[in-house]
Amino acid sequence: MRRPGLLYRLYERRLLARLDLSRVPRHIGVMLDGNRRWARSVGKPAAHGHRRGADKIFDLLSWCEEVGVEVATLWMLSTDNLRRDPDEVADLLDIIVEAVETLASAGKWRIAVVGSFDLLPESLADRLRDAEASTAEVTGLHVNVAIGYGGRDEIADAVRSLLRSAAAQGRSLDEVADSLTVADIADHLYTKGQPDPDLVIRTSGEQRVGGFLLWQSVHSEYYFCEAFWPDFRRTDFLRALRDYSQRERRMGR
Repeated sequence: MRRPGLLYRLYERRLLARLDLSRVPRHIGVMLDGNRRWARSVGKPAAHGHRRGADKIFDLLSWCEEVGVEVATLWMLSTDNLRRDPDEVADLLDIIVEAVETLASAGKWRIAVVGSFDLLPESLADRLRDAEASTAEVTGLHVNVAIGYGGRDEIADAVRSLLRSAAAQGRSLDEVADSLTVADIADHLYTKGQPDPDLVIRTSGEQRVGGFLLWQSVHSEYYFCEAFWPDFRRTDFLRALRDYSQRERRMGR
């Protein structure tokens, strides 16, 4: 009798063999959801779930590399999450910063931290900046880690940045308003210069956007997975890619 692990590996190989690599998304966004509920399901505190979820990120990035994904954006902490119990938030921030430092130390991926540094303790924000800077010369998979991130906040920050830039050029508010384009705002987003996400995956069974990449995901395909993030497997990832490759992308047309 074959063991379940062996069956999963055989199934993964079959999925990968049948995957059309010419239709792999360039940019994947992932909402890493369900850490707390996973912890409750195994009788552990929330921090245990967050730590297990952080450990899963390395696997995900390896899977992305394997199929040729160019950009991965991982939503690790939302602005709403920062309003949770202060002790849980403190534990979660420590786990996230350690995870980002571990990813950076691998020297395999270029890390960019996206979100509002002003919402984070200064010492942790500095550690995130250092981790990001240490990968500045790394080529290959570009990894955005969204920390203290909210889609509405990002758009507001982009508009503020655009207005400040215009003011520095001596342009009036009327001049900015008369010439403002969608591309102007996009040039001031956290992900400026990157392709918009082709595929957004949300784990844990929740079927909500939740404010993730609101501007960038207007033409994205969504895939909702029932597994909590710590239980997300390579099989689940390949199924998401298979589902994406079979869709007809209309791009709003």
